[in-house]
Amino acid sequence: MLQTLLKGFILGLTLAVLIGPAFFTLVQTSIHRGFKSGMFLAIGIFISDLTLVFLSYLGASQILNAPQNQKIVGISGGLMLILFGIYTFRHKMHITDNGGIELKKPGNFTYILKGFFLNLANPSVWIYWVFWVGVITAQLSTADGIAIEKVFAFFAATLLTVFATDLLKCFIAFRIKIYMNDKVLKLINHIVGILLGIFGLYLLYHALIHK
Repeated sequence: MLQTLLKGFILGLTLAVLIGPAFFTLVQTSIHRGFKSGMFLAIGIFISDLTLVFLSYLGASQILNAPQNQKIVGISGGLMLILFGIYTFRHKMHITDNGGIELKKPGNFTYILKGFFLNLANPSVWIYWVFWVGVITAQLSTADGIAIEKVFAFFAATLLTVFATDLLKCFIAFRIKIYMNDKVLKLINHIVGILLGIFGLYLLYHALIHK
C-alpha cells in the first residue's frame, strides 16, 4: 500500500507542475483577492478533479472516444475559457484615495464554482484523468478483480498532492503581492484574461478546424 501511495504522490507532482488555465487563475486570484479566495478556488479545482476521476472510473473514456463527443467537449470548453478570459480582462477595479486597489469580493462559494467549471472547461484535464484511471485500474487488477482499495489510495494520494501544491501556489502568489505596485496588479488581470482567451481559441481551433 505504501508503494501505491508513493506512486500516487509522484503522479500528483507531475500534474501540479503542468501550466494551464487553472494555474494562471490561481495565481491571479491569490494576488488580487488574497490567499483565502485562492484556497476556495483550489477547493473547486479539487472537487472537479475528484469528479473527473470518479466519472473516468465509471467509464467516461467510452464517451470521450467518440469523435463527435470530443468536438462537443472542445467547443464547450473553448467557449467557457474565452468567457472566463473576457471577464478576467474586463472586470472593474476601483482605486481608493490612498492609491490602493479596492475590489468587490465575491462569496467563497463563487470561487469554488469558478474553480470547478474552469477545470472542467479544459478537455486536456478530462483526457489526462481518463488515461491515468485506465492505466492504474489495469495495473491494479488481479485475477480476483480490481483492487478497489488500492485504486482509491492511489488517487487519494494524487488528488491531495495536487491540492496541497495548489495551496502552495496560492500562498506564494499572495506573499509576492507586497512587491508589486497597482499598475502591475492591473496588468496581471489583463495578461491572465488574454491567456485564458488564447487557451479557449486553441481548443476551438482543434475542435472545429484541426483534424
